[in-house]
Amino acid sequence: MIFQAANIQLFKQQAMQWAASFEVCCYLDSNHHTGAYAEFDALIAVGVTNEVTAQAGEAFKALAQFRQKYTGWITGFLGYDLKNELEQLTSQNSDNLQFPDLYFFVPKYLLIIRSNEVEIIADNTQQVWELIHQQNIATPYHFPKLKLQSRFSKQEYIDTFDHIRQHIIRGDIYVTNFCQEFFAEEAFVDPLTIFQELNRLSPTPFASFFKYHQQYILCASPERFMAKRGNKLISQPIKGTAKRGRTIEEDEEIKLALRSNTKEQQENVMIVDLVRNDLTRSAEAGTVRTEELFGIYSFEQVHQMISTVTCQLQEGLSPVEAIRNTFPMGSMTGAPKLSAMQLMEHYERTRRGVYSGAIGYIGPNDNFDFNVVIRTILYNSANQYLSFQVGSAITFDADAEQEYAECLLKAQAILQVLSPLLKPPREGGL
Repeated sequence: MIFQAANIQLFKQQAMQWAASFEVCCYLDSNHHTGAYAEFDALIAVGVTNEVTAQAGEAFKALAQFRQKYTGWITGFLGYDLKNELEQLTSQNSDNLQFPDLYFFVPKYLLIIRSNEVEIIADNTQQVWELIHQQNIATPYHFPKLKLQSRFSKQEYIDTFDHIRQHIIRGDIYVTNFCQEFFAEEAFVDPLTIFQELNRLSPTPFASFFKYHQQYILCASPERFMAKRGNKLISQPIKGTAKRGRTIEEDEEIKLALRSNTKEQQENVMIVDLVRNDLTRSAEAGTVRTEELFGIYSFEQVHQMISTVTCQLQEGLSPVEAIRNTFPMGSMTGAPKLSAMQLMEHYERTRRGVYSGAIGYIGPNDNFDFNVVIRTILYNSANQYLSFQVGSAITFDADAEQEYAECLLKAQAILQVLSPLLKPPREGGL
């Protein structure tokens, strides 16, 4: 049934608060970034009718079987460490968040928002509509101060950067994405309030709030991993980041500089080539093409260089197979893909888990859309562990100081959201 919302922003707040009262929910919001491939403005999946949880090993097989059984709407997430199922890789780094590698569920209630129209798919649509409107927006909680720490001091980051660059000089890899974690222990926070503030400060086209029992994903991602529309696959890797200007004139100058930056173009085209190669595994022969190269897109916090690669899906290939064939996304690995993942597992100090993975949905017509989990706060309320990771691409021409600064730029919105909760930084920290 379709309802008309008089104030769609208020309705979203009420619907999220209602959804967060369940053990499991998934909220996806395009924040009015209506690109050519958007199917809706927002989707809210609430409550569990059926679910699949899996660790790397036979996770994609489990998802394929789950999808064969449940052909309607399903939503869920894929963790980066599913790489260990796809390649001869392992993950030995610390993991204090403890998310499963894969989780999908058939929702009990599904809301699809387009403009001010709200479609509710449930057995009791009128009751759901009324329950949402009965929600009184809660006052944000006040919590003890967080002590934010880093796995790398700035000097440690620069030293590690230099080691990685030596691998590039030797020809082991030619581009990689090196990530570092910032974390807080004994963190008591209100995940919904934090997400809503993050989404206000950084309204991105692939924002998501995912509650998995006592674990939360608070995501302000600007990047699409992959979508399927009909028999077409679309991937939109991001490589190239620049700050926003203080004036319109400065902003335009920064955009122009980003668009013509040789180093950023090199990074972008390397990953485009990798994505093109990944898509050939799922494509009808000769259909892989780059629809847009070096597109500059502006968001509240940053400008991004985004390219669009598409193909026609092989007849008979399932959505799960198409996702498996390209996972993890090249923008978060590097190239050659296997070598880059092996090296980053060695040099990084934290298991990525959900970070660098994907959140999204598969619909009744087998269309799907998944983001790249970046610009994201992860939180385990059971052990009070809060974490976010940031990374940047390292190439032969990269500069360690600039890449470290880019990491902090990407974390800007997260740091702004957390700043009222933070204790003074430790020596060598932020």
